[in-house]
Amino acid sequence: MNSRKIGRRQALAAMGGAALSLAVRPAYAAIDTISFDELYGKISVLGLTFSDKVKALEGKPVAMRGFMAPPLKAEANFFVLTEMPMALCPFCSSDADWPDDIIVVYLDRTQTFEQANGIIEVSGKLEVGSWTDPETGFVSLLRIVGADFRRV
Repeated sequence: MNSRKIGRRQALAAMGGAALSLAVRPAYAAIDTISFDELYGKISVLGLTFSDKVKALEGKPVAMRGFMAPPLKAEANFFVLTEMPMALCPFCSSDADWPDDIIVVYLDRTQTFEQANGIIEVSGKLEVGSWTDPETGFVSLLRIVGADFRRV
């Protein structure tokens, strides 16, 4: 009988521990990180092909590190994240000219940008495929939307 009580206590403790770990666990799923090297699986004369990782993360929360390219204007709700620091904004006329080392970041709100001289980390939902921003005419192949960023 004593061993039965110990077994029940252990079971209750385990259940209590599981309930506690569920209560402490964050309500959101872990964010996958992605790097510029992981964006495309193939780059050829026919264009860019998205990597399997990008295809799997489409529509999911991601985090990515890079440099903020100089924005088109001081206040905006988007900017371009680049692999290397840039002196000028990388403007593209079409997705055929899309560089393989940038990604457009759309923020939750318009904000005033500071001079970004260091690495930043962006997090938001990954959108994949050609899209033209109706307000700016800016064409992109990849976007992180609903985003925020922080200096690293």
